[in-house]
Amino acid sequence: MTDAETIRRAADLLKGHRESIDRLDAILVFTLAERFKHTQAVGRLKAQHELPPSDPARESVQIERLERLAHEADLDPEFAKKFLNFIISEVIRHHERHLENGQKPGPRP
Repeated sequence: MTDAETIRRAADLLKGHRESIDRLDAILVFTLAERFKHTQAVGRLKAQHELPPSDPARESVQIERLERLAHEADLDPEFAKKFLNFIISEVIRHHERHLENGQKPGPRP
């Protein structure tokens, strides 16, 4: 095999990996959007019932669960924990905003 053929094959492999990454990025974005639709509903429900925006016990259980899943998926558990902590902090921020705005659940435009 010539150097040019090796480079072409490597470029084809690289292109295939990048296309897969692009598809997975789209899946991640749409999955996060769906997740946040549910957490927004939780935030409105908490605001209606004057519940605290965070639930440390549940958050702890979820972090442990995600670490287990990360091990099973051969993903760095520390990365998975940081990722979930980031998501949780964003969700809490949204819940706090619902409380501050006194939003109640109901029909949305």
